[in-house]
Amino acid sequence: MAWVSVLIKCPHCLKIQYRGPRHPVQGQNKGATPNVLSAAGSASEYSSVMQNLPHVDSWYAASANQSLDFPPLLGEAEADVCVIGGGYTGLSTAIHLRKQGYSVVVLEANKVGWGASGRNGGHVGTGQRADQETLEELVGLEHARALWQLGLEAVDTVCELIDTHAIDCELKYGNLHVASKAKEQPDLMAEVEHLERVYGYDKIRYVPPQELAQMTSGQGLHGGVLDTGSRHLHPLNYALGLARAARDLGATVHEGSRVTAYTESNGVTVSTDQGTVKAKQLVLACNGYLEKLEPRTAGRIMPINNYMLATEPLPEALCRQLIRDDTSMSDSLFVIDYWKLSADNRLLFGGGESYTRKFPRDIGSFVRKYMLKIYPELADTRIEYGWGGTLAITMNRMPDFGRLSANIFYAHGYSGHGVPIATLAGKLLAEAIAGDAERFDVMASVPSRTFPGGTLLRWPGLVAGMLFYSLRDRLG
Repeated sequence: MAWVSVLIKCPHCLKIQYRGPRHPVQGQNKGATPNVLSAAGSASEYSSVMQNLPHVDSWYAASANQSLDFPPLLGEAEADVCVIGGGYTGLSTAIHLRKQGYSVVVLEANKVGWGASGRNGGHVGTGQRADQETLEELVGLEHARALWQLGLEAVDTVCELIDTHAIDCELKYGNLHVASKAKEQPDLMAEVEHLERVYGYDKIRYVPPQELAQMTSGQGLHGGVLDTGSRHLHPLNYALGLARAARDLGATVHEGSRVTAYTESNGVTVSTDQGTVKAKQLVLACNGYLEKLEPRTAGRIMPINNYMLATEPLPEALCRQLIRDDTSMSDSLFVIDYWKLSADNRLLFGGGESYTRKFPRDIGSFVRKYMLKIYPELADTRIEYGWGGTLAITMNRMPDFGRLSANIFYAHGYSGHGVPIATLAGKLLAEAIAGDAERFDVMASVPSRTFPGGTLLRWPGLVAGMLFYSLRDRLG
């Protein structure tokens, strides 16, 4: 069980650095409306035959505030940089490269924001996916400080892009991370003290149980941490806004253009079923959908599924009862629950684990039981949407940045911290391609291990680890 523990356990998962959800996601409940069905029962979201699929039937897709259509790649194209993947990483890369004058072609297999970028919990947490004390042990204090600053910059970069490009995506402030067990309170207090003392971070404070009861009606919570430096948003509208910004800056975006292969010779030639792109440099921005495209990096990430629901719109008084200050929220369970309110007063709740590659047939009911453990007063509330999605985790829960050659860069494995860090990745990738790789290397030099057994055995290890730690959650 030792390697399984390393494989699946989030180090210090109750620590504050884990306060954001750590990403996305059909369902139907008694009284649910029919539009709850999306991708349930699909054999695997990361099937190599997928191409040109619409966004899943989520509340995010139903509330998208713009419709973008980009043509598939037909014939031959040339660019300074070809980017594979139309999620946060790829779109941010395109935006930042265009601002430096590079010609860019983005190839997306389905629709921009189709994957985790358009389905996640929408939390924009500060710092990195791993907590700072873990990073200090892993890379030393000086390097950990640099990673912390990049984590803060990641949130700022999201906000700057939203402001600069007038992206309407329901940006709100704050995250309240809560302890699911009373014994975790000292660790939360210690983490707050550490961030204040060592990193000078003053936008965070411990919330004792008595005060927490005034901030949320959630049950089984034992104090928490309020981080006012965090943000939360509508993830699909954010992704669509990035795509519009990339287009307006002059990037060429192709949807329905799954990459089948690429070769290196006098640059890079990238092939789809209907065309090719010849580029000087290539960025792999596929995250949980990398599949077999690049075996040299696939073994360092694990695609996993996560699930969400959206309730019917709730009365304003009930919303303030659930989350008084309209922050995002998350708990300290190993299989983390995360939630927030939408602009139209729905509770968007993510949680639950599954041990097959298939999505549950009724995702709404699947997630509902986790929601009711925290908010039993929602027992008669209608579930109108439920959906699933795929993200990529790494062994140490830190993203995997790197180069495969002088011409090929990649960034993936955000482990559920992708809204800010994937956005930052695009900025750092653009810097590295332009010749200044110093900040990119701060991320790329964090040690990254291959999953034991590689792509063949990583899934059984995940299942074993998830069963072990979810049982520990239940037993306390």
